[in-house]
Amino acid sequence: MRVLVTGGAGFIGSHTVDLLLQKGYTTRILDSLAPPVHDATSLPAYVPREAEFLRGDARDANAWKRALRDVDAVIHLAAYQDYLTDFSKFFHVNTVGTALLYETIVEDRLPIQKVIVASSQATYGEGKYVCRRHPDRRSGSHTLHAENFYPMLRPETQLKRREWEVYCPVCSVTMEWALTDETQVNPHNQYAMSKYTQEMVALNLGRRYNIPTTCLRYSIVQGKRQSFRNAYSGILRNFTQRLLAGNPPVCYEDGLQVRDYVYVGDVARANLLMLQDARTDYQVYNVGGERPVTVLEYAELLARKINSNLAPQIPGLYRFGDTRHIVSDVSKLKALGWTPTKRVDEIADEYIAWALEQPGLRDYYAAAEAAMLARGALRVTV
Repeated sequence: MRVLVTGGAGFIGSHTVDLLLQKGYTTRILDSLAPPVHDATSLPAYVPREAEFLRGDARDANAWKRALRDVDAVIHLAAYQDYLTDFSKFFHVNTVGTALLYETIVEDRLPIQKVIVASSQATYGEGKYVCRRHPDRRSGSHTLHAENFYPMLRPETQLKRREWEVYCPVCSVTMEWALTDETQVNPHNQYAMSKYTQEMVALNLGRRYNIPTTCLRYSIVQGKRQSFRNAYSGILRNFTQRLLAGNPPVCYEDGLQVRDYVYVGDVARANLLMLQDARTDYQVYNVGGERPVTVLEYAELLARKINSNLAPQIPGLYRFGDTRHIVSDVSKLKALGWTPTKRVDEIADEYIAWALEQPGLRDYYAAAEAAMLARGALRVTV
């Protein structure tokens, strides 16, 4: 089987290509090598030369025509992911690029056996929360009970006051986050909206034209090969490069945001499982690390690993449109036999060792912070 991996020269893509080759698949890569992830000049040394490489953009119909020739399956990872305000680019790359994939398959009557589309945990927005303290509105009684909510974006007036938590819309108390399964989405920011519209394109066109399709909502993916230059997001790379450069990591809000982090090798295994298991056709799966970790815990973990006594800074910055807490429920994927294999501390060990070997390692965060502040993606509290 010949598999096309878009974005195959990138972080998740290269690990997926490695695994495909290891399992005996013939592999082709389509990648634009676009900055800031790449330097736009050369193929990274970690990309295996056994994989055929085509340079091209997912927004270019001709690139799709070249890349899909004689292909049996597609793992579509090429995407735009940042916190900047060039809103249209998110949809041009993520949504329109995916539409062009299906358009090419249908117009050229290509016998594609499977398409796997990389989506994101970001589609859930704040995800699922529980309030346990308000009266039962359904029965009219005064008995307190638990009720599930999927909150909207936190108001900026609240964030400006450094009130970070999510409040119940009924009784205004702080709600508890809960594991978020695949049943309900509520995207808040430009990236999340573009990934969910990408899903709708893929699943609906896939069903209509009998192109087996699966979408995977990755949690925050971690591991070696994360580009240092793309410092607009990515807690592991940003905190690591700051600490190695002798600078304290910068935590947004109060640093108590809860996330789950998944190892890139486990994501590659999930991609391959979707390719091999027909039960996954026209389904959506979370791919996460299960264990909840706060941003401050992550910063302190990395400082210990690097033997740094630098305490994280908490200057009152926040990314507008960001999520307070989100942890994915991965039980649906685990039912297929998949499970996360690496803990956050193990991922950190691997990444730090890899980072120290890289000739281009330096602290890119300060320039990224200035750019985000200038464009309003990152904001300051009162």
